[in-house]
Amino acid sequence: MEMNELDYLKKTLLETQERVRDFMHYSQTMKDKNLKKFFRTYAETEGYHARRLQELIDQTQ
Repeated sequence: MEMNELDYLKKTLLETQERVRDFMHYSQTMKDKNLKKFFRTYAETEGYHARRLQELIDQTQ
């Protein structure tokens, strides 16, 4: 089965959302404040990308 643009966007969104959850979990388990902040910031950045992907999906449908 060949994937189209919408399929790629949806797949990427799911992967990005998973990374957000992972990085938030990492930030909550880190004892080092620098690592905690790094992973929280990384999760926020990935969250921005997830929102942007959702916007693109909404525009495509």
